[in-house]
Amino acid sequence: MKLTSLAVLLALAIPVFAQDTPKPYHPGPVWQVQFIRAKAGMEDRYLRYLASDWKNEQEAMKKNGFILDYKVVTTEAHGPQDFNVILMSEFKDLATLEANQDKMEASALQLLGGRQKVESGYEDRANYREVVAGRLGREIILEPKK
Repeated sequence: MKLTSLAVLLALAIPVFAQDTPKPYHPGPVWQVQFIRAKAGMEDRYLRYLASDWKNEQEAMKKNGFILDYKVVTTEAHGPQDFNVILMSEFKDLATLEANQDKMEASALQLLGGRQKVESGYEDRANYREVVAGRLGREIILEPKK
């Protein structure tokens, strides 16, 4: 009888112990990442665009609370079709990104002068850069959730 009682007590205690042990990590913000290939000899032109129109758009989205932060990272390409610029925009979470999609588009259109001007800008940039890929990823914070 004592062995059965001990077994029941241990069986009930295991889930409690498992719940009390926090994971040593937790989900953080969501990053929208674009991998860009600036064409040979056009890196400076593309970086000047990023430092002007793209930065202005990111700053407006940050001011409006749509994004938390943004970054530009350059890297060496490992082949003729590889990316050499990484654009990153940080969102609080996926729900915030999805909830603000229409507002972000409206804000960008207003800031950049309307849909026709935005589309013209895409056509112009196609002459000196190519979007290789895009990803959406969640940052993992390597500490227990507080």
